[in-house]
Amino acid sequence: MDDRGFFLESFNSSKFNEALNLDIHFVQDNHSYSKKGVLRGLHYQAAPFSQGKLVRVVEGEVWDVALDIRENSASFGKWFGLNLSANNFKQLWIPEGFAHGFYVLSDFAQVEYKATNFYSPDHERTIHWKNNLFNIEWPLINDFVFLSSRDN
Repeated sequence: MDDRGFFLESFNSSKFNEALNLDIHFVQDNHSYSKKGVLRGLHYQAAPFSQGKLVRVVEGEVWDVALDIRENSASFGKWFGLNLSANNFKQLWIPEGFAHGFYVLSDFAQVEYKATNFYSPDHERTIHWKNNLFNIEWPLINDFVFLSSRDN
């Protein structure tokens, strides 16, 4: 960062795969725009269209959540949440077998994510964001949530 602005290498496949000790290949990029209070998720795709996702925010701020839904996993039912913003440049890797969702904290947010498999409407699944089995702690603003019909 200097007086001109900044330059950021937002993705490098060699560094990413080395850090995870995996060989990940992305096939699709997605970009969403959402207003304050929008909650998207928890979404995932069933096999054979399961997706790993690398999520980042390019404008605004969100609370991003990954939920382990792999039934044979030692961490099944556990979730992880992280603030992602255009200012902190953090990214969240969400492996296949995890549901994903986010809640917009800023006036609006633009979220981009890379996916390891193509989107298939027939394989899309949703877990209700308030499912009591998982007790995800959403940092709701004045208890306000703006949902789509499939997330309600």
